Amino acid sequence: MDEETPYVTIVLPCYNEQDHVIDEVDRITKAMDASGYTYELVAVDDCSTDETLARLKEAAPLYPHLRIRAFHRNGGSGTVRRIGTQEARGEIVVWTDADMTYPNERIPELVRILDKDPTIDQVVGARTSEEGSHKLLRVPAKWVIRKIAEWLAGQRIPDLNSGLRAFRKSVARPYLRLLPPGFSCVTTITLSFLSNQHDIHYLPIDYAKRAGKSKFGFVSDAYRYILQVLRMIMYFNPLKVLMPPALWLVGIGFLKGVWDMIQHPFYFPANTVMIFLSGLLIGSVALLADLIVRSRGE
Repeated sequence: MDEETPYVTIVLPCYNEQDHVIDEVDRITKAMDASGYTYELVAVDDCSTDETLARLKEAAPLYPHLRIRAFHRNGGSGTVRRIGTQEARGEIVVWTDADMTYPNERIPELVRILDKDPTIDQVVGARTSEEGSHKLLRVPAKWVIRKIAEWLAGQRIPDLNSGLRAFRKSVARPYLRLLPPGFSCVTTITLSFLSNQHDIHYLPIDYAKRAGKSKFGFVSDAYRYILQVLRMIMYFNPLKVLMPPALWLVGIGFLKGVWDMIQHPFYFPANTVMIFLSGLLIGSVALLADLIVRSRGE
């Protein structure tokens, strides 16, 4: 690889992609060579059980900007992206996939947006269609999760979990330790930026049917997405999650208490007291959590 420090690092997670990984490397390489940007392409093999790693090593001499990183155990998509980003030499880091779904020939376009506008910290390829497995279930489920995230983050999110994105490494560095091992890492980096008022630009892209077998498990991964959305908002803005139910419980408890006083003067049923106290306790936890967030000094 050239000794020149690259401006862009493309992190390419690879897990059992033997039939098309070199096609993807070739597509990315041609686009970046034509862009004029200095770059490195970091292909991280996540302990594939097929010939993915062997084919990458075989092709490496043909691609001087290709750097191969091999895991000795399967760490998951989030782990691959986190370590690839931590080891990136470029100022701009690009995440994408090796399954032929994303238009990786457009990577220079994402980089160019960051390069020309210093106020933008992340560019996300916002998919205009859904071509994944379990489509009938994924589309409504992802819509619900995205709407929850938009409400909690307080702004519109055209695509919450796109795998194609470019961001400034210096801005992302504090949030890398928050990335979970699985697919919800892309949700995490989106919400981390939005929760800290970093501008994200959404670029509409086409999304193709993936090559090979999907690693996405609908029930388990959808569950993790929901948990991760709540976890990230709790991490950055716990009042947004906890204060609404606290106020509702206090309000219901108070109104029920007034009604109980009218029905039975000077007598409060146990459930009225429990509702009211539950609201006070959740509200207290919300304020304490917010105090911890404000004093973290990150």
